[in-house]
Parts: sequence; C-alpha cells; structure tokens
Amino acid sequence: MLAKTYGSAVYGVDAYMITIEVSVGQGTKFFMVGLPDSAVKESEQRVEAAIKHAGYSMPRIKTVVNLAPADIRKEGSAYDLPIALGILAASGQIESPDLGKYMIMGELSLDGILRPVRGALPMAIEARKKQFKGMILPKANASEAAIVNNLNIIGVETLKDAIDFLEGKQPIEPHWHETRDIFYQELDNFEVDFADVQGQESIKRAMEIAAAGSHNVIMVGPPGSGKTMLARRLPTILPPLSLQEALETTKIHSVAGKLPANTSLIAQRPFCAPHHTISDAALVGGGNIPQPGQISLAHNGILFLDELPEFKRSVLEVMRQPLEERAVTIARAKGTVAFPANFMLIASMNPSPSGEFYDPGSNHPDSPSAVQRYLGKISGPLLDRIDIHVEVNPVSFDEMTANRKQESSASIRERVITARKMQQERFEVIRQKGNISEQVYSNAMMPSQLVKEVCQINQAGKTLLKTAMERLNLSARAYDRILKVSRTIADLAASESIEIEHLAEAIQYRSLDREGWFGH
Repeated sequence: MLAKTYGSAVYGVDAYMITIEVSVGQGTKFFMVGLPDSAVKESEQRVEAAIKHAGYSMPRIKTVVNLAPADIRKEGSAYDLPIALGILAASGQIESPDLGKYMIMGELSLDGILRPVRGALPMAIEARKKQFKGMILPKANASEAAIVNNLNIIGVETLKDAIDFLEGKQPIEPHWHETRDIFYQELDNFEVDFADVQGQESIKRAMEIAAAGSHNVIMVGPPGSGKTMLARRLPTILPPLSLQEALETTKIHSVAGKLPANTSLIAQRPFCAPHHTISDAALVGGGNIPQPGQISLAHNGILFLDELPEFKRSVLEVMRQPLEERAVTIARAKGTVAFPANFMLIASMNPSPSGEFYDPGSNHPDSPSAVQRYLGKISGPLLDRIDIHVEVNPVSFDEMTANRKQESSASIRERVITARKMQQERFEVIRQKGNISEQVYSNAMMPSQLVKEVCQINQAGKTLLKTAMERLNLSARAYDRILKVSRTIADLAASESIEIEHLAEAIQYRSLDREGWFGH
C-alpha cells in the first residue's frame, strides 16, 4: 500500500516542499531513500519507538520511504512526524482523507512527544504558497508559524495527538493571533534609553547621525569611557522595523534556530555582539550545511564588534564584501546559498594595547611601535567602509554627578525618522527617473555615481573640503565618506543643500584617516 505525506526542506532562508512517499509491501527490511543524511536515516529508530508508545505497531514487512525530489539532500530530524504518519497510513493502521492536505513537520522523541524544529516560519510560508489547508507541527513552533495568515496552524504535543486530529477523534483549534497587534505591541519596548547616559553629548550626536544615515561607526577610547553603553542604546534611536523587515529578520533567526522562546515575531532591530574569538564561518555563515552567521542574524539591525583589534584579521577581512553588497554568498560543492546581511557595523576599540594612550591622566605606557602594531591589525580597506570615526573620552566627575536631564531615545528617534523619510523620498524620485536600479534606502547605501548627484556642494564647500584634506592630511578615501555623512547632517537639519557647517561637522568624523595617526 502507498501513502503520501508532505514536509519541507529549508535551504538558505527559504523552504521547499518535500513529498514523503511510503510503500509497505511484500518483503523484509526498512529502506530510506532520497538522499537522507544521518539524522534522517536514524529516524527509523525514533519513529518505531514513538509508534509503539502511541499504541500502534511498526510494519514487519518491506517498508520503503522515499523523500522526493530525490536529488535534493534532506537534513535534520524534522521529518520524523511525516514519516511516522506515512508509515501508519501505508500499513492501514490509520485512515484520514485530510492527510495530504497538511504540511507536516516535527521531531519525535522515543515516547512520541514532539520537539520543536528550525525554520517553522519559512516552512509555513511555503505551505501557504503551495495552497495547503494547514500545517501540523510541534506546539512549541505554533506561535512562530501562525504569523502566516490564511493557513491553519495545528500545534500538537505528541504523535497520538496528530493521529487523533487527522482521524477526527480530537478536534484542535488552529493556533491564531493577529500579527500586526503583536508587532506594534513590541515595537517600542526597550529596556535601555539614551537618557541613562550622562555626558558624552558629542558621541550621542555622532550616534544620531549614524542612525539617520545608516552609517557604520568606529569608537576609539579608553576602557570605561562608555563605548559599549552607547552602542547598546543605538537600536533605540533607529527607525522602527517595518512589518516586512520584521518578517525577513524572523525568518533568518528561525532558520538558524535562534528565535527566542515564546517569540513569534521579532519586532525590534537585532543587536548582535559576537565575542572576539569568533571564527570566520560563525561570523559570515557556513558549515557543511550552510547556516546564517552573525552578520545575517544582524540583518536589519546592528553588528557590534567590541575590542576590534582583538578579532582575528582573517575574520575582519571576510566582512568587506558583505559590507558593500549587503548580502553574503556561501559556496559549497553541494550548492550556493545567499543570506541577507544588511546591517550597521558599530565597532569599538582602545587607542593602545593598555587602553590608556589617549587618556590625559596616563603616563603613556605604550611605545609608538606597540601602538602601531595594535592599530595595524585593522586594514585600510575595512576602515574605508566605516563612515564615522569618533574618539570617546572618559566622562568627568562633574558630568557624571550632574542632575541635568538627558534627552531620551524617543525624542532623538523622531529626528532620525524624519531624516530617513527625506532620504527615501529623494531616492524614490531618482529611481522613478531611472537613474538608479538598485534598492537604496539610506545615504550610506549610495553608490559613487549617486554621491555626485545627491551630494553636490558649492564653491565655498569645495574650498573647505580641499583645505581640510590638505591641512589634516586626510586620505583620498575619506572624500566620499565625508560627502555622505554631510548629506545626512543636512537631512537632520531639514536642509535641501549641503552647507559649510554640515561639511565641517562631517570632516571631524574622519579622525582615523589623518596621516600620522598611529596605524597608518
């Protein structure tokens, strides 16, 4: 007898339908075909124990399980549930006309309890795309999958629950919630605020500019000056995620198995802060089965690299291409996978190995050669992709103990949102004219040809910029970055043109480009 159930395989951040065909007939032994990996092959033992625990029996005649299409590698333990239901249907132990109307996924324990699986959201999206009536999956994944509208999500706790539901013995109400309500409830629910930061007004201003234009930032300062505190508050002033961005972000975290417990939709921009011992593959993604790395988990959010020179140089260099293309492509012999990686890079570092080189109160314990070796770990091409360089000085006692009320993240965020709207409207007009084909949403994303059109300056501005580059010995790579940042500063001031004061402020954010700065 032949039975068919339907599951899904995740490749990259998308899912594809898999047909599980089970044939039970004359002969002996159990066969699993269709390019299953070791985890899928081992499902025979889990499925047999779960079937017995549910009160049914494993067929003792020839059983062939085919995972189609047979030329795609099947990985993981999530095929346990559709295989078990297919075996029971093919052996005549259960009958259900609705078996083929549901996409089914879930890992079985030996006692028949279902464990959660990765990638429930992209699987549910594929189920709706293929016009299934619904999806049967572990109850722990039901909230995540229920984000997808017009699809009945049936969360079950055991194999017996799934059988009873399909046979009509135990009705289960589809898991449902209003996606938009959940999204808007969590949108502004932050645990930190810029109002908590005493002093550092110039650094807060730099962070506001970075958020308004989606610029990458590097902060240089001694330990305890507040670099990490400022970086962790940056998401609170970024524009809120759109619903589409939230779905993209949730899908990536779902595939990576990093979705927090009891979370159905990521409504806040992610903040990823990997340790400096991270490997290349963990940062950009990879492995035999390509998985998203930290830069993809930071998609639509922030990647914070604390103590930048402590990261291995090879790890830092692999970020160069994703920073430009805002995506990363993982090539393996079995195929190529592309993961999105549109993130803001925020880096921090000490000015020297001891951390006290620029501390006015220190005795300058580090020699110039030690400082040069330390800062030389950061390559010029990587530094070239960071728009804003700021030096963070320790907060004085008077600033720390002042009772002056600090500006909240909410008020800063309003200015950032207004500036972003100006940019989006400007780029939409240019796009309608056919001058750009790629998607550009912020000033930092502008290609060189667009910078010339959008960041035009008057003769006085050109004179100032020329003088600055000559007197401060700024490198040539600073030119485009200064123009992009000055355009963002002008947007925050609601100015249609870039004025001299906007250029002057942008110039001061290129301190690491100055010739003579240690590391050059």
